[in-house]
Amino acid sequence: MKHLIAPSVLSADFANLQRDIEMINSSDADWFHVDIMDGVFVPNISFGFPVMKAVKKHAKKPLDVHLMIVNPDLYIEQFAEAGANSITVHYEACVHLDRTVQVIHKAGAKACVALNPHTPVELLIDILPVLDMVLIMSVNPGFGGQQFIPNTLLKIRRLKAMAAIVNPGLLIEVDGGVSIHNLGDLLAAGADVFVAGNAIFGAESPLEMITAMKCESVSSLNSI
Repeated sequence: MKHLIAPSVLSADFANLQRDIEMINSSDADWFHVDIMDGVFVPNISFGFPVMKAVKKHAKKPLDVHLMIVNPDLYIEQFAEAGANSITVHYEACVHLDRTVQVIHKAGAKACVALNPHTPVELLIDILPVLDMVLIMSVNPGFGGQQFIPNTLLKIRRLKAMAAIVNPGLLIEVDGGVSIHNLGDLLAAGADVFVAGNAIFGAESPLEMITAMKCESVSSLNSI
């Protein structure tokens, strides 16, 4: 499978949100990545259902919704109804993770679990067979523009080896500090889906950057 690019809406220009959504629609990107932050689980607040519904109204590609919130079970059905194609919850925020995953699937969305940088991938071994995707945070969640944590590559390799045994179709997503400069290394480690915010919206041409990231390969490590 060709790797997927998911621009982070959080880095878009909210004064021109429809313009940026339409840019992603016309680009080589595959998904919209939507970060929901509550100011409790992470030290930042992003947006809620009104903005997400506005994104869904204009988006022509799947919405990949990342819940950085406490008690995500309370809102899963609402996010699915608001248009989430995949819903990511944090391992660290879920007391009964298996039940949470069941709720996501029952709501009609793909189930994904995110791990913070300090959380070992081995903790997912019992839930891995029923997941659609695992999101490896390559920065501490809450703010954009952070530096990529190099240990992420090792975590991806370990997760890839685990998935090969119990869930070969599992997607591995990476979020945080992803750019054209480290995409080749992340591909080599086994990642499939790449969330990028500043690397795309901060580029001189976001469209060209998305295309460059989509065309990147394990052996192509040229930078822009």
